Amino acid sequence: MQLDLNLLTALDALLEEGSVAGAAARLHVTAPAMSRSLGRIRKATGDQILVRTGRSMVPTSRALAMRADVHALVQQAHHLLSAQQELDLTALDRVFTVRWHDALTAACGTALTTAVHRQAPGVRLRLSAEPGSDDAELRRGEVDLESSSSRPTLPDIRHRHVGTDRLVVAVRAGHPLAEGLLNPEDYAAAEHLTISRRGSLHDPIDDALATHGLERRVVAAGPTAAFALRLARETDLVVTLPDTVTRGTRDRLGLLTLSLPLPVPEVSLYLLWHQRYEDDRAHIWLRDLATETVQALFAPTDI
Repeated sequence: MQLDLNLLTALDALLEEGSVAGAAARLHVTAPAMSRSLGRIRKATGDQILVRTGRSMVPTSRALAMRADVHALVQQAHHLLSAQQELDLTALDRVFTVRWHDALTAACGTALTTAVHRQAPGVRLRLSAEPGSDDAELRRGEVDLESSSSRPTLPDIRHRHVGTDRLVVAVRAGHPLAEGLLNPEDYAAAEHLTISRRGSLHDPIDDALATHGLERRVVAAGPTAAFALRLARETDLVVTLPDTVTRGTRDRLGLLTLSLPLPVPEVSLYLLWHQRYEDDRAHIWLRDLATETVQALFAPTDI
């Protein structure tokens, strides 16, 4: 059925004004044009809608029954098609799913959650662990904001660079590598632990060692930075990981931090979101707040 939805606006005006002339004046059209709209509405609904009683018109019983629904539909349509209104954080009621690397969540999750709740008490955050997949969840709208160490390759995924980290070496107190200046040979000769959601025993450190003609032995792969650091505290295993986002956990565990004796690129940190949220004011607020929270972590501290 082909139905002109503009008739809803005309019907709303007719039911509110109770006359063709009044509805025409309200919508800034001529009375004959509104009469034609009423005729089309009658044909579409199979109801007279307005009937003449003396010198005035009154709504039919069906018109009375549908008046509230028609008005609500017209208001919703205006809301959907009008420019976005100013964001009222105190009234915002929404659930956001934030999928960050576990180390970033540990470093910034508390600050982000606190800031969100303080500014928008009706917003709920779902802090999700990183899966072993690509950006499909972002594209399906299942994840609102994601962290990544690389720029997205898909054209519909937007990104923002929020920080740059360096790799460091973490070992337990009293570890043999902590004696003297760490060199590439001693570093390679130690037993290592990688951090990988997929359980990979190989990472870019192995490629950097290979350029020096060196090879290390990786004896375990841990799924999270927190697990890897706890294991490093209890054993002689060596873990290499980003400095800034893991500093708090390393300090709490009493681990020693050594400089990586290899020239490797710094690690970039990006926030990713799908283009459907590019102009969403609530999402803009969330990603700006997340950016501020993460960048505070990377800001230089006065000593």
